[in-house]
Amino acid sequence: MTRIGRRLRGWTNGVLDLPQDVLQELPRITLIGNKELYIENHRGVLHFSSALLTIALAKGALEISGQELKIRNILGQELAVEGVIGEIRYKGSEEKT
Repeated sequence: MTRIGRRLRGWTNGVLDLPQDVLQELPRITLIGNKELYIENHRGVLHFSSALLTIALAKGALEISGQELKIRNILGQELAVEGVIGEIRYKGSEEKT
């Protein structure tokens, strides 16, 4: 991203007070205990099994491992997962600044 683009994004964030996930296409992850996981702003499912789920993000991927994992629903860019969630790992492809 260009320096002007970063400045403009920073300025709009300060003036408009918008959440970071909206401005930078970041995932919003909500974990309820170790039984339910909600992910917003994803780019699709890369891999799914009852023990491992890999979700594509705008910058990288999210790996969820556990037992008896099930995708409860996928609505647009929202995804709900149920099961025994053991680990959540973010694998980013960070942008160079």
